[in-house]
Amino acid sequence: MKPVRRTRLPLGLRRSPVAWERQRPTWREARPSLIADALKRAQARPGGNWYAVGDSRTLRSDRPLARTVAGHEVVLWRDGGGRLVAGPGSCPHLGAPLADGPVHCGTLVCRWHGLALTGKPFAGWEPWPAHDDGVLLWVRLDEGAEGPTDRPPVPARPAPAGALTTVYTAVGVCEPEDVVANRLDPWHGAWYHPYSFADLTVVRAPARADEDDSFSVDVSFRVAGRLVVPVRAVFTAPGPRTVVMRITGGEGEGSVVETHATPLGTDALGRPRTAVVEAVVATSERPGFAAARRAAPLLRPLMRAAAGRLWRDDLAYAERRWSLRTSGRFPG
Repeated sequence: MKPVRRTRLPLGLRRSPVAWERQRPTWREARPSLIADALKRAQARPGGNWYAVGDSRTLRSDRPLARTVAGHEVVLWRDGGGRLVAGPGSCPHLGAPLADGPVHCGTLVCRWHGLALTGKPFAGWEPWPAHDDGVLLWVRLDEGAEGPTDRPPVPARPAPAGALTTVYTAVGVCEPEDVVANRLDPWHGAWYHPYSFADLTVVRAPARADEDDSFSVDVSFRVAGRLVVPVRAVFTAPGPRTVVMRITGGEGEGSVVETHATPLGTDALGRPRTAVVEAVVATSERPGFAAARRAAPLLRPLMRAAAGRLWRDDLAYAERRWSLRTSGRFPG
């Protein structure tokens, strides 16, 4: 990659030379067996029974959050010390939705009959392990074949205090493996998302015997029109429901995009539903990045809108993959 000249602005720009229709086809390199093997290796890695459930910033001190994870109704709130608490979302008394109740001084109060929960076992209600890593909220559900771990497998990322962070969530009709498979196919980026990526080249793809089970990509992120920011990005799958993209060269070196696929349960038609919980933790050595962090409240909606445009297409990819796979029509 060409070195990027540092200025006070948080972006370095050049012009994209290749039109969409003149790109080099990537279908030969994107071998179904290579993607399938990478997916199998990811699924074999431990997840510790942890599931990403949302943005840490969205959990206020005075009200809980309701989530559905793997068919379980979950309620989350902060106790009197600010610690994250999670557990069954149904009141053990008569089944009221606990997420409808307020939180007073760290105590969740059921609106039906006033049963009060501090986060400790009480009246048949038992908490579940929960974790707040400063960017994402997690809950642990100890069922299935995975062995539990004390903490979720959060990848190394820049410290949130010095980074620009945002979290985007979307839901699709598919299973977590379909979301992960989408992210383990970097070859589709510039073809399927020309509004976001240009000049994409996969410079390294893993083989089964590789110790470094990662994809390396040289790609230019589009900023406006034909103005782009060239970077090198590395994709890894540290667990069965997570893919991490890390910028290793160019603008924003060290920044990460974590994509977590959380199963929700089935819809009225019996189809699986999966939430994509994607965290962007951006950093830069440019002096102007401090101004970007100060403008975070204005930038976060724009960052979420950009992620939403990508996931509108990528969830269509994942949903079609699920449909083809479960009907026996998936190629490869």
